[in-house]
Parts: sequence; C-alpha cells; structure tokens
Amino acid sequence: MKEPSLPGTSLQRACRLLVAFCALHLSATLLYYLADSALGPPGSPEPPPRRPPPANLSLPLSRPPPPASRTRSSPASPPPPGLCPDPSPLLVGALRVEFSQSVNLEEVARINPEVKAGGHFAPKDCIALQKVAIIIPFRNREEHLKYWLYYLHPILQRQQLDYGVYVISQDGEEEFNRAKLLNIGFTEALKEYDYDCFVFSDVDLIPMDDRNTYKCYSQPRHLSVSMDKFGFRLVFKGMRISRPDAIIGKCRMIRHSRDRKNEPNPERFDRIAHTRETMNSDGLNSLSYKVLRTDKYPLYTKITVDIGSPKS
Repeated sequence: MKEPSLPGTSLQRACRLLVAFCALHLSATLLYYLADSALGPPGSPEPPPRRPPPANLSLPLSRPPPPASRTRSSPASPPPPGLCPDPSPLLVGALRVEFSQSVNLEEVARINPEVKAGGHFAPKDCIALQKVAIIIPFRNREEHLKYWLYYLHPILQRQQLDYGVYVISQDGEEEFNRAKLLNIGFTEALKEYDYDCFVFSDVDLIPMDDRNTYKCYSQPRHLSVSMDKFGFRLVFKGMRISRPDAIIGKCRMIRHSRDRKNEPNPERFDRIAHTRETMNSDGLNSLSYKVLRTDKYPLYTKITVDIGSPKS
C-alpha cells in the first residue's frame, strides 16, 4: 500500500527550486551589469582601438639586440694620412715683404692658431716629409724677431713642414758668437724632438718667395741666395752647397746698424785659413755652455744661454 506524501516534503522541494532560480537570476544580472559598465553607458561611443606603444618608449638595457640582418654597420675608420706632396700645393710664390708697419705678436699668434706653444707646427692632413728645427742666433733684436715670426710662420705652414722655431739668445756682454749659438741650438733642439733637418736663419732675413722651402736636401743648401754674406767650412767634408735659383732664393734684409759687441772679428780670416786643422776639435765636440732659462712663447721657444768667455 503506497504511503501518502507528507505536506512538508513538497514544501521543501519548492523552496529549493526557488533558491536556485534566484541564484541563477542574480548571477545573470551581475554578469549583465559588468558587461554593460565595460561598454559604457547607453549611447556612448565605442572605445577606441588599442594603440601600439610610443616610439620613444624607454627600454631596459637588457633588451636583446635586433637581428643581425637589420643592424647598421659602423662607419669605416678614415684611412691614415699619407705623406705631404712635394712641392706643397699651398704655395703662392712671390711675396710682398715690407717693414713699414709695426707688428703685434699677440695678433700674429691669433692669426696662426695651428702653431702650438713653443713655435711648433705639424700639418693635420698629411705627414710632413721632414722634421725641421729652425735655429735663430739672437741678442737684442726684438723688433726684427717680430717681423720674422710674422712672415715666416705662414710661409712654413704653407710649406707643410713639421717644424719648431728656436731663438738662442746670448746672455751677457761678451762678443756675440753666432757660430756657437747655432751649435747650442742644434744640441738643445734635439733634446725636445727627433728633428732630421736643421735650418740656421738670421733674424733679419725674410724670404720673398715661399717656394724657397726651409727643408734639407742631399747637400747643404744656402737659402738666401741674394744675401750671400757668410762662408762655410763645408768643402773639407766633401760637401757642396746647393742653392735655389735667383728668383726663388731672393730674401729681404731688415736694415739696421751693427750691434755693439758684434764687431767683425779681426782674426776671422786667420781662423778660416786654419779650418782644416781645427775643425775636428772645435765645434760640437768641444761645446761648453749653460742654459739660464727656457721660455715657451706662443710662436717660438727662447733659450737664453751663457756661452762663457771666448778662448784666448
């Protein structure tokens, strides 16, 4: 015989169904609400599409490098400079040389910015064929030196030389000894740089043509052809003097009176006559002097020396 259903059991089933329906409805309502809030209120425009990150976005240092096929090759290193041409393409030929206007050395240094302290210069675009030390024997010729620096620095730069200017100043009141100052300049210049050419120049001689290059040749070269004032003791060494032609070798001398203590040596002809006997013991191998000070000016190196008393 089937037992009758209890009223309470039917009621419990109905309550469970109601609770499940409410939970389902609540879930659906919540999902709808969330979706609707993401899309915006009714009537609002659609959200814009996502954009890529900006191009200047900072990236971490550990960013992997781009593929090899996309890397930019570094520019090739410029080739080392070659030797300077001979003759220099910068030469202009004949020059106008005059001494009517005063010279300001600060202005001369300003218009020659490539000349380094101490009067040193080397071309930047090529390798100079020679390293030239220019030796100037000197005493009390400041105005002449200004003209020399004014005219010679532009000339020497156009000649594309690796050069240095050395002014060897004799201190004291002894007789001016030009030859000894030249030997001192030779010795002192070699202490600074590995020069392979030496030009001995008077402070009052200015070349009138920049094709008269201040460099060395296979034989000693007399640069101031038109001012052939001094003789040499070279023939005993089997050398001869080469010269530029009379046009290129023309020089202009700054007029001046003879300095005190620079009178002609009355014994000079007798000493020249005995050169063969004395040349091996009188010169660099017997050189004695004292450097009092060395000054590095913007356009030249000045070495002041005490040469001692002349030999009896």
